Amino acid sequence: MIKKVLITGATGLIGSELVRQCHAEGIAVNYLSTSREKIKNSENYKGFYWNPQNGEIDLRAFDGATAIINLVGSTIAKPWTRDYKKVILESRIDAINLLRDTLLKIDHSIVHFISASGISIYPNSRTKLYTEEIEAVDTTFLSEVVVAWEAAAAQFKTMGMEVSKVRTGVVLSKNDGALPKLVKPIKLGVGAPLGSGEQWMSWIHLEDIAGIYLFLLKNQLEGKYNAVAPNPVQNKKMTKMIASKLNCPLWLPNIPSFAIKLLMGEMSVLVLEGQLVSSKKVEQLGYHFKYYNLENALQDLL
Repeated sequence: MIKKVLITGATGLIGSELVRQCHAEGIAVNYLSTSREKIKNSENYKGFYWNPQNGEIDLRAFDGATAIINLVGSTIAKPWTRDYKKVILESRIDAINLLRDTLLKIDHSIVHFISASGISIYPNSRTKLYTEEIEAVDTTFLSEVVVAWEAAAAQFKTMGMEVSKVRTGVVLSKNDGALPKLVKPIKLGVGAPLGSGEQWMSWIHLEDIAGIYLFLLKNQLEGKYNAVAPNPVQNKKMTKMIASKLNCPLWLPNIPSFAIKLLMGEMSVLVLEGQLVSSKKVEQLGYHFKYYNLENALQDLL
C-alpha cells in the first residue's frame, strides 16, 4: 500500500485535484514548487523548494516517498515565439533530468515514476483510432516535445524503476484549461465551430485525469496510457453541446481555418487539428470513468 508520493506541479490544475484525491485515499503528499510562496506544510501535505533551471532541489522532498508523479511543464497556451518554444521544452526536460540526477546521488525509496505526456504525439487524423500500441508520431512542434518528454521519463527505467507515461487529452474543468476558453465566445454570442469543425477532441474531465494518475499509482502500473474519456467528440459537436447547455444560440458560420492560422500562427494546431484516441487500455485494466460522455461532463461543469 502506497503511503506517500512526491508530486511536481502539485499546485497546478491537475495537481491540485490529484492532491485532493490522494488525501481522500489516505496517501500523504510531498511536493516540489518553484515558488517559495506556495510552500505549505501540514501533516500530510509538505512543500519543498526547487529550481530545475539552476539545478536546486530540497532533498527532504524525497523522504518517505515511494513514487514520483511528474506534472511539471510550462503552459502551451501562450504564443509560441522561438524563445517560448525553448521554455516549453526545457521546463519539462530540465525538471525530469534534475529528478534523475538527484536520485542517482542519494539513498531513496522511489520505485515508480509516473510522468505527464500528451496525445499530441499522434498525427492529426479524422479517421484513425489511436491506441497506445501505435508508433506513428506527428511532425508538429508539440509532438517533438512529447517525444523528448517521454524519452526523458524512460531514463528512470534504467534505474530499476517502473515508468508510466500519461498521454493527456483536452482536460475539461470549471475554472481553468480548455473549457472556459470555449465557453467565453459562446456566452458573448460569437461562438462557432473552428475550421471544418470535424477535428476530433479527445477530452477528459479533471476528476478522471487525476483519477487515472491515482489508479496507476495505487496499482503500480507501468507503460503508456491514453488519458482520454471513452467518447471523443468533434469540435462542432462540442461547440453545439456547450451552447445548448448555456442556452446560447449559435448563429455564426464556422470560423475559417485561414483566419485562425493568421491569428494564432503555428499554435493553430491546438484548435484545428485533433486525434481520435482510445481509452480502452486503462478501462480494461479496471479504471472506471466517472464522466464517460460529454453530456454528463458538461452537466457537472456548466
